[in-house]
Amino acid sequence: MEKRWKIKQADEQKVQALSDALRIHPMLSRILVGRGIESFETAKAYFRPDISQMHDPWLMKDMDLAVKRILHSIEQKEKILVFGDYDVDGTSSVALMYQLLCKIHDPSYIDFYIPHRQREGYGVSKAGIDFAKENAFSLIISVDCGIKSIHLVDYAKANGMDFIICDHHLPDTILPSAVAILNPKQTGCLYPYKELCGCGVAFKFITALCEALSLSQEMYLIYLDLVAIAIAADIVPMTGENRALCFLGLKKINENPNHGIRALMTLSSLVSPASITSLVFTIAPRVNAAGRMDDARKAVLMFVADSYDEALLYANLLHADNTDRREADSSITEEALAMIEGDEIMQNRKSTVLYKSHWHKGVVGIVASRLIEKYYRPTIVLTQSGEFASGSARSVPGFNLYEALHACREWLIGYGGHFAAAGMTLAPENVEKFSLKFEEVVSETIDPRFLVPELEVDAIAGFSDIDFQAYRIIEQMEPFGPENYKPVLVSQIVYDTGYSKLLKEKHLRLFLRQGEIIFSCIAFNMADKWPLIQSGQPLDIAYTLDLNEWNGDKKLQLKIVDIREHR
Repeated sequence: MEKRWKIKQADEQKVQALSDALRIHPMLSRILVGRGIESFETAKAYFRPDISQMHDPWLMKDMDLAVKRILHSIEQKEKILVFGDYDVDGTSSVALMYQLLCKIHDPSYIDFYIPHRQREGYGVSKAGIDFAKENAFSLIISVDCGIKSIHLVDYAKANGMDFIICDHHLPDTILPSAVAILNPKQTGCLYPYKELCGCGVAFKFITALCEALSLSQEMYLIYLDLVAIAIAADIVPMTGENRALCFLGLKKINENPNHGIRALMTLSSLVSPASITSLVFTIAPRVNAAGRMDDARKAVLMFVADSYDEALLYANLLHADNTDRREADSSITEEALAMIEGDEIMQNRKSTVLYKSHWHKGVVGIVASRLIEKYYRPTIVLTQSGEFASGSARSVPGFNLYEALHACREWLIGYGGHFAAAGMTLAPENVEKFSLKFEEVVSETIDPRFLVPELEVDAIAGFSDIDFQAYRIIEQMEPFGPENYKPVLVSQIVYDTGYSKLLKEKHLRLFLRQGEIIFSCIAFNMADKWPLIQSGQPLDIAYTLDLNEWNGDKKLQLKIVDIREHR
């Protein structure tokens, strides 16, 4: 698929000043200036994240009320239930909160609850509150959910139970009647960093709890590995405090990880040191698979296990769930693509809406993302859920999916989500009408540019700019993630040397020349570019820097992300 290349522009005076201050190549300082790093001081804070970059938890609105309510529970020997979502952010949040509470309260008074994805759906559930009521819990702490659960919090209150909400999702104007709401995005919250994930908010809560009880930092810092996994999996900005939390959490993962994380690293053959990329592609899918295919409670049990052997038992279950998830994902994606390819009208639409009653509810969101890889447009995948059709929607950058669904609400029973992703429920007989309305709304409102994927380029580089020093400095920009992705470079007017080859009819091993310098390059799943390579014409390439290790020998290589003829 053809991409739009958007090359970042940087103030050349700032680039030169930073290059002089740090004594680095202007190409590298151009990358940094493009990320808002313009002085020696900001560069030092960026390259050396530490605990001093964490903000005071007491700045968060309602923190004093939340801590006071927990201390009252301990004093009165009340039972506390930790309620969390079934994804990585939710299960890691529950594990963190549950373990800390067990240290400061009688563990027999603490339990946790994860809703079943198929039976209860996302967020705080009536079944969960009924469980709390039947088991005499006085306080429910929701983590990574609850900010929109107005009626359910009222229901809990009517049954004699208080709520503390720890959430990071965007609040509505009316908030639930909880004892305390910890959410940096709520109006009137002075907490300086707004982009924490759910586990990040829970971490700030236990930090304040430990400070109130005069406990050592180690009591909460021990959970930084869980926070890092949640940040990586929840795709929140890798900036500010998130970056510091992730940097320190990765350090713990590589030195002394949680038993559950260690077990998953072993089962997935994850080579140390782990990076954010390896967490996103190996650890996160296995944790998420528990909630997608079965019951996410076992993910929490793995994270809170007292021994490695116990954690490994649960990790094996997650590993098996992930195998099932991959099979379901693959077969449904194949079927969905065949549906589009067999329908000329659908191929030419600006949106995709597909429905099959037998598709697995736990993977429809993943399938929607897969379809966007080939048909770059807002996509909805629906399946049967009881007597209703329900499913997941994914957008393309720049298009507000939630607003589009709101415009189609006459055909929906319920919907929720945000700019980039959403879920919805509707009557099966209304799927076709909804599909036509959604296509109408997208066609009328989407900017045509958003239907072509954009590749953001950090800097133009000559082959002479690329060396091991550049590679090492770029690697120190880890952890990578949204708003701090691995730098993409562009080199212009390069030529094939004639030694390039096609690998397994899918990938390309390229040997490209610019002037007298030749680089080995790898281009995964880019066999369609082979005729362009063989044409002999000048090329522009977009790539990241990579290291190729073979028999102990380390060589720089370029990992190609796009190729086009020189313009």
